[in-house]
Amino acid sequence: MAKLSTEELLGQFKDLTLLELSEFVKAFEEEFGVTAAAPVAVAAAGVPGAPAEEAFEQDEFDVVLESAGDKKIQVIKEVRGLTSLGLKEAKDLVESAPKAILEKVDKAAAEKAKEALEGAGATVSVK
Repeated sequence: MAKLSTEELLGQFKDLTLLELSEFVKAFEEEFGVTAAAPVAVAAAGVPGAPAEEAFEQDEFDVVLESAGDKKIQVIKEVRGLTSLGLKEAKDLVESAPKAILEKVDKAAAEKAKEALEGAGATVSVK
């Protein structure tokens, strides 16, 4: 099989419909074990009748302190234990709720932090 130049490949792709191009991208991903960049995924998603993308499973979570509740001192202690903040910084963070305590942590760490903060009397959400 003769090797095609970039221009020749682009010429071949111009003749494809969006659905055919979407099928090509999926076959390419499977063959080489890679994923396409976001612009290709957006173009494929806009095609009526194109199969829906698989559901994205979130692997990074933010732990957000919604309110400190009645036991602010215990919440400040928990925030200091979960972060590397000093007393003043932790106090300022708790008083400025709603505020992110931890960002981009795994699910287990997010759940552990949520349990610790709620145990101290805080209202917490994981996003």
